Amino acid sequence: MADTEVRKIIHVDMDAFFASVEQRDDPSLRGRPVAVGYAAARGVVAAASYEARKFGVRSALPSVTAMRRCPDLVFVPPRFDVYQEVSRRIHEVFALYTDLIQPLSLDEAYLDVTANRRGIETAWRTAKQIRAAILEETGLTASAGISYNKFLAKLASDHRKPNGQFAVTPDMGPAWIEVLPVSRFHGVGPVTADKMKRLGIATGADLRAKSFEFLQQHFGSSAGWYYAISRGQDDRPVNPDRVRKSSGSETTFDHDLTDPAEIEAGVLRMAEDVWNWCESRRSFGRTVTVKIKYGDFRQITRSRSQTGAVTTRDALRQSALDLVRSVFPVAKGIRLVGVTVSNFTDAPATGEVELPMFREGQAA
Repeated sequence: MADTEVRKIIHVDMDAFFASVEQRDDPSLRGRPVAVGYAAARGVVAAASYEARKFGVRSALPSVTAMRRCPDLVFVPPRFDVYQEVSRRIHEVFALYTDLIQPLSLDEAYLDVTANRRGIETAWRTAKQIRAAILEETGLTASAGISYNKFLAKLASDHRKPNGQFAVTPDMGPAWIEVLPVSRFHGVGPVTADKMKRLGIATGADLRAKSFEFLQQHFGSSAGWYYAISRGQDDRPVNPDRVRKSSGSETTFDHDLTDPAEIEAGVLRMAEDVWNWCESRRSFGRTVTVKIKYGDFRQITRSRSQTGAVTTRDALRQSALDLVRSVFPVAKGIRLVGVTVSNFTDAPATGEVELPMFREGQAA
């Protein structure tokens, strides 16, 4: 990884971030299975500690299922303000090593350290120093993947979790890809993985064996991506100026709602969250969208675009209310509502992340 002609990309991923913050701040939680979220009928696990993961508890798992799998599971309400502050300190560490930082979320980011600002011998040693500095600054562990492109670096960061790192060098990249299941590949979701399985594609080697024409026939515009990654190729740069396209927040209710006043109250709470983000970043959009999910999981959206940006709290609240009122009266209960602002007229601040998704029982 010392070849200066080869890009040096590090993908840093914090270990069980939300849950680890809670265990750090409350010593009684250390060594115990912890879920960040709410133990309500409609609760959803936002994050799980490694102790909880041993029981099959994962993020996005319904709380009821999580408690069934792990009766000793401890639920802790999320503290997004704390997570955001810790994330800010982590990014300050990143900035000591490179200006090319592309955040993916509060707890992970790509770093391009090709320029080697600190004069460290290799990207491997750079990653070790970054992880040590994060531990010193926050008391939390991170894992890292090091490679010559973003796709491989992200795969590598998961290879030695938790609190480890792994490097995929140029001479090992294509061969390393061959033995991995395609379900682990970034850009191959569960539905696509199932489709690939039906087509006889289970590993990177299977994917590489398919012609571009075959991939195009079955996967359309994604064919080029699959063709490239099966060969360990990814030319995407680490882009610190990635423009946010939207900002949104949503909530799942404790029970399905039919009362318009209760539904509107939920929409207003989400509008308030979105407005706080927009105001703090001085980033305002022209399009407001309200998302509605019914009790049977059918989902619809209602949107409204204006000629100018929504620049006041009252305007955003009114737009959101008008949109949700367009579905009244409701014939069936609503389990979730969300509000999103998009089509920004002023580019959002670099590297900001999505507002957190609020779950049932959480105060706005």
